[in-house]
Parts: sequence; C-alpha cells; structure tokens
Amino acid sequence: MFRSIARRSRRFGRDQHGAVLVEMTLVAPLMLLLSAGVFEFGNLIHDRLLMQAGLTDAARFGARCNSQLYTDAGLTIDCATVAANIAVFGNTTGTGSPRVPNWNTQSPNVTVTIAASASCHDAVVSGVTQYRSVTPQVCIVRADGTYAYSGVGMLALLNIGPITLNDFHEERLIRF
Repeated sequence: MFRSIARRSRRFGRDQHGAVLVEMTLVAPLMLLLSAGVFEFGNLIHDRLLMQAGLTDAARFGARCNSQLYTDAGLTIDCATVAANIAVFGNTTGTGSPRVPNWNTQSPNVTVTIAASASCHDAVVSGVTQYRSVTPQVCIVRADGTYAYSGVGMLALLNIGPITLNDFHEERLIRF
C-alpha cells in the first residue's frame, strides 16, 4: 500500500497537465486590473494635457486682445468670453465639440481674468526690478479652469469618486 501511494505521488509530481491553466487563473485577474489602471491613468493625463493646452491658448489670446482697439474700429468684442471659448473649444465662436468631454465655458469651469486691479504689479519695488518692463506696472492675464474627471469606470470599481482637475496659466498683458 505504501508503495502504491509513493508511486502515485511521484507520478503526480511529474505530471504537467493543467499547470498552465492554474498559473493563468492566478495571474490573469491581476494583469487585467493593472492594464485597466494604466489605461485609466493615461486617459486622466491626456485630459489634463488638453485642459492645460486650452488654458495656455486662452491666456495668450487674452494677453494680446485689446478691447479698446476693437472698440475704436467700431467692433464689439469681449476678450474674456472669446478667450474662454478658445480654452474650451479651440475657436473664438464657441461652437463644436469641447477639447475635453463635458468641459464647458460656464462658471466655474473656465474663468479668464484680464488685467484685474489685483493682477497689476509694480515693475520696480524699492529700487529692485521685479519685472522687466518699459511701463511702471505689469499686469497679468490669468486663465483658470476646473474639470471633473469621471473616468472610464476603473475609479468607480475602486469606489473613488470623480477627480477634479484644477489648473491655470498666466501671461503678461501686452498693451499696444
């Protein structure tokens, strides 16, 4: 009887049938979870980069937009609204699909502040040059944006709520 048990145990130790199936059932769920996490993180970074690009474009437009120049030419333009449209849609009219899904120009998602009184700073303070400028004050244009990233589902599986992305871009106001 002991010989029979010993023989069967040696034969069982040498048998390779089903080993790959066991390994696969142990490794596959972990690999799928890691792959889904990498995809979710890549999607999050992609949306953040699109948001940053839009805010940069908006601040650059706002820094160069001169409402007085348009008014003198008989045109009416609200530089902050046009800059917000550029941030979200990539065009001045605010039509088409947004750069990032479900991102819009409505408050508080995108705010463009052009030369507010608090954003103007003295170029020289106590004899020390703070900003290189030919004017006594330097004004800043700031584009702020928030975006509630809801994801593709991986975060919901882990019971993580929506992530809010916040970003801004500042440019010096160019007066001409």
